[in-house]
Amino acid sequence: MTTGRRLVKYALGYKKIIVAALFMLTISVVTDLAGPFIAKNIIDQHILGIESTWYETKEGKKAVKFNGKYYIREKYHTSNQEIGKPIRILQVNSTFVFVDQKLKFDGKRSLKGEKLTIQKGNNKAEYQVEILTGSELLAFYQPEIPSIFQLLALYFGLLVLSAIFQYGERFFLKKSANRIIQKMREDVFGQIQRLPIQYFDTFPAGKVVARITNDTEAIRELYVTVLATFFTSAIYITGIYAALFILNVKLAAICLLLLPILYAWTIIYRKYAAKYNRVIRSRNSDINAMINESIQGMSIIQAFSRERDTKEEFGKLNQEHFHYQNKLLSLNSLTSHNLVGILRNLVFVAFIWYFGAQALLPANVISLGVLYAFVDYINRLFQPVQGIVNQLANLEQALVAGERVFKLMDEPGEDVSNVRTDRFKGNVKFDHVSFGYKEGEYVLKSIDFEATHGETIALVGHTGSGKSSIMNLLFRFYDVQKGQITIDGKDIKTIPRQTIRNHMGIVLQDPYLFTGTIASNVSLNDPSISRETVEKALRDVGADKVFRNLEHGFDEPVIEKGSTLSSGQRQLISFARALAFNPAILILDEATSSIDTETEALIQEAMDVLKKGRTTFIIAHRLSTIRNADQILVLDRGVIVEKGNHEELMASKGKYYQMYQLQQGSSELAG
Repeated sequence: MTTGRRLVKYALGYKKIIVAALFMLTISVVTDLAGPFIAKNIIDQHILGIESTWYETKEGKKAVKFNGKYYIREKYHTSNQEIGKPIRILQVNSTFVFVDQKLKFDGKRSLKGEKLTIQKGNNKAEYQVEILTGSELLAFYQPEIPSIFQLLALYFGLLVLSAIFQYGERFFLKKSANRIIQKMREDVFGQIQRLPIQYFDTFPAGKVVARITNDTEAIRELYVTVLATFFTSAIYITGIYAALFILNVKLAAICLLLLPILYAWTIIYRKYAAKYNRVIRSRNSDINAMINESIQGMSIIQAFSRERDTKEEFGKLNQEHFHYQNKLLSLNSLTSHNLVGILRNLVFVAFIWYFGAQALLPANVISLGVLYAFVDYINRLFQPVQGIVNQLANLEQALVAGERVFKLMDEPGEDVSNVRTDRFKGNVKFDHVSFGYKEGEYVLKSIDFEATHGETIALVGHTGSGKSSIMNLLFRFYDVQKGQITIDGKDIKTIPRQTIRNHMGIVLQDPYLFTGTIASNVSLNDPSISRETVEKALRDVGADKVFRNLEHGFDEPVIEKGSTLSSGQRQLISFARALAFNPAILILDEATSSIDTETEALIQEAMDVLKKGRTTFIIAHRLSTIRNADQILVLDRGVIVEKGNHEELMASKGKYYQMYQLQQGSSELAG
């Protein structure tokens, strides 16, 4: 499905609001476009209508008294009214005259004294006339004034109605756009929750953030501004062409040439704009990613004096972004006012040529009202054309942004399962498991061990030996390529990831804390975990001794990542979190490596409580912390090279013995 169709599909979810907005838009356009027709009627029928034929009559409604006699316009004459000879009121330059007879023909007028001369080709006629004073002329206009005021009131009423419906149309369109973007952002964020961990290994967080914020905001502009402009312009153009065809078919047909020109330009524009916008959006994501990475690693950048190099790297990205922005700017500058200005001038040239030619033909006298209406409609025609051309840039930005958002949403993921099972016993078995982050490059090779309920399993080995990879597989952050992992005899591939994780807890070397409070970081706002459970978990790990001096106690605010807390305090919160969720399987990943001796003593006391009734996996570099483990697995380059408890491994005097002796020697030297 194309990006355009998918964007339309999102819009159809709120079609009732959009249809209501388009209905209001149609009413608004119709009422607005009625204006020139009303103005034409006022000019031709009432202001210039005074030059139509009048008849001598008796005193009555809409009859005008002049020189002791009454006259009525042919338009207002009724069949039961007696009429006499016809007369005419004519305008010669700025003077109005009274002609006491019917004209033989009309043509070019000239006035000398009270003698009117009318010439049409070789024909010439002269009439004796009376020049009308201002008050006499006003008397002849009196029958028109009520109708003029009625039409003006109608015109004003239509403008008010148009404004009301225009407000409603914009309100509903923007409301639907906000709803669509709200839904889209929720879908994108939901998709992020579905994506496997390996996706984020290769896709920077800043780029993901750009998809959710910048790209969806560009799409919002599509629904709020672009589509609103396109819908409005389409209805306006349709209405204006309908009005032009009513007024004059030939000129309206000439104006139709605008449409293929506009369509051709749109095709050309989109060809280049799409290319530029893709680069711009991509560089924008790269810039976001780099800013995010720089903020996260600012301490390292400053510690190693990498500020200048980082700035130069950012400058290259920014320069490329600027370069393509300028290309797009040049393209837009060629289109908007320049293109529309040329088209406007061409249409007005055609208009002047056509009406000039028509005016030369005596049989085709064009009224001033028609002329006014045409000029008004042609001017109005270019407003929506200008709107369409100006929004082409936003349209392309939105389509490119939509393409990027939908690419993220098309990534294979897995729905978060709501399936809940009884608490695991915690019997874990790795059956000849092999795994690699890259195809064909195994970091774990034929890992084979078994952990029974309540046992503590320690994983030791040098960096890169595969300790964390085993935990990643157990959590199903990744799936094995060979072999099988079972929990309580069930292959974990057959159990939904979320179901497995509901019975597992993890404490990382560098625990992640969220913005909130100490208590909310323990419960993670899970409604199933009560305040009492939170406080008990904190007390059990000894956190009450550490946090008792804080002003707000367990409700002390925590900013992003808990940067105002010490590493020991963060670790205690992480331990309390694991305890509060009461997992069947507990993983401690270097959990005590960055903690001071005093805090470690507190945690060691709590760990005995924490491990009861649970299968516990400990990844540790400090071998002194795992002496009481039921099993110790020694890993080297992805292979288990030794297995047993502390006493057995020390007795065998293998790799574990060497590591332990080395650490003990280092401790003695440090002492």
